[in-house]
Amino acid sequence: MPDIQVDRSDMAPSILPADVPELSDDECLACLARAVETPDSARLDEVAALIGRLAVAIE
Repeated sequence: MPDIQVDRSDMAPSILPADVPELSDDECLACLARAVETPDSARLDEVAALIGRLAVAIE
């Protein structure tokens, strides 16, 4: 019986945050630096999403 290959990549959920646009690691780091330059509690979600995006790249 021949082996059957199954591509499961389209079935697995993404581990990247959905609300962060496609950015290179350098672009993401630059956005994060700009977001934390001036303390603004309204940007906490953005900061958390960018950190999450970078954490996925590190893993």
